[in-house]
Amino acid sequence: MSKVLEAKQAVVTEIADKMKASASMVVVDYRGLNVAQATELRKQLREAGVEFKVYKNSMARRAAEASGLEGLNEHLTGPNAIAFSTEDVIAPAKIINNFAKDNEALEIKAGVIEGALASVEEVKALATLPSREGLLSMLLSVLQAPMRNFALATKAVADQKEEQGA
Repeated sequence: MSKVLEAKQAVVTEIADKMKASASMVVVDYRGLNVAQATELRKQLREAGVEFKVYKNSMARRAAEASGLEGLNEHLTGPNAIAFSTEDVIAPAKIINNFAKDNEALEIKAGVIEGALASVEEVKALATLPSREGLLSMLLSVLQAPMRNFALATKAVADQKEEQGA
């Protein structure tokens, strides 16, 4: 086997491993972004722990097939970049969606959320969700509400008894 073929197979394996290990990924068309804009996008993604890479479509298609994501192949045309996140499901969608609002040249093509193919609308819907910390604080608030209400009710009863006794 030639060295070139081995190198290509290694790249396909690398992409497939990233696809399998990712909590979410977003495929974008980056045509029209200048160097400064692309650098800013990469910086924002890197700070959130998201990997952003450009791969040849033929290799990305082979990796998608190896990962069981054949439906992604129809979106792998033209110049594409893929954002992979292994930890935060929402981060790549949120950062790319916010960046696309300011830079119309960046176009979201598709995504994969926890192993399931996602449309552009689903990726944008995911981007509007609060962050993990925000969701946890909402959950904590909901869990605390009954105890807070109970404490307020007992305090009101105690205050009322105190007024009657005084």
